[in-house]
Amino acid sequence: MKIVVTGAAGFIGSNIIKGLNARGIDNIIAVDNLTQGDKFVNLADLQIADYVDQDLFYELFADGAYGKVEAIFHEGACSDTMETDGRYMMDNNFSLSCGLLKACQQTGTRLLYASSAATYGGSDTFRETPEFERPLNVYGYSKLLFDQYVRRAYSNDFRNLSIQVAGFRYFNVYGPREQHKGRMASVAYHQFNQFNAEGRVKLFGEYGGFSAGDQQRDFIFVDDAVAVNLWFFDNPSKSGIFNLGTGRAQPFNDVALAVVNTLRRAQGHPALDLAQAVQLGLIEYIPFPDALRGKYQCYTQADLSNLHSTGCNHVFADVTSGVTQYMAELLA
Repeated sequence: MKIVVTGAAGFIGSNIIKGLNARGIDNIIAVDNLTQGDKFVNLADLQIADYVDQDLFYELFADGAYGKVEAIFHEGACSDTMETDGRYMMDNNFSLSCGLLKACQQTGTRLLYASSAATYGGSDTFRETPEFERPLNVYGYSKLLFDQYVRRAYSNDFRNLSIQVAGFRYFNVYGPREQHKGRMASVAYHQFNQFNAEGRVKLFGEYGGFSAGDQQRDFIFVDDAVAVNLWFFDNPSKSGIFNLGTGRAQPFNDVALAVVNTLRRAQGHPALDLAQAVQLGLIEYIPFPDALRGKYQCYTQADLSNLHSTGCNHVFADVTSGVTQYMAELLA
């Protein structure tokens, strides 16, 4: 069985390879762009059969150069929500994906691809139907446009497809192997570094009708995101576009407190509640940045009805357990 993972040296892509390796699957073609050379560390401890630069792969795959490929986990994309070059974004996130879908249809290769909760943007309802899709930036639009392309390709009917096509609208994913992402790494990762450097973590203050640190997101541990991808890999009859979050919105304060308490515990200090952490200056609130006004989701919570309808009933970690595990791995 031959598998392809695009964005293989990235955050979710490398974790998917790790998950496949844990099953004994290593006939994997890793596709990425290593211009940012330090991403190699995400592949260094994994087993793959080949590495192909993304500029070469898509045309070669369409020409049948790799023989029979069972499935492609398509994680490769520009994921910078602050990127303003729309042409670059559409080339990377839309055009390449459209070509890949056509090639998969021709070769009989299953396609499991990364979409994004950014497709919902300014909506207050997070259900996989067009009336709730209101992207706030070109990244969200590029992901939405490919979802729409997939829907049109199958006339909005994913039953009885000749190949499996499943898109996953990732909510706020955090966990190991995201260190290369810079400003786009999770808040938990940034707070780990802040606490180690300054002895405190920072959160946005009051904004959008939410008090300081109380803006809420659906935070999902990367191991859970991988588990759902692999569930669909095990169930090739299941196709569609699915939310991939926990179904539970939690405030940024919960993330910050989990970071602070895990790192304090490692230093031999007792756990604190939120009020104590704020009073001691371990959690600090900063003014909401002007650059994000009108472009920021203050609340997200995945509606998992569509996911559950497939029979996938994975149990997701909450923020406290997931972030605590993540901090322990970073410390190690």
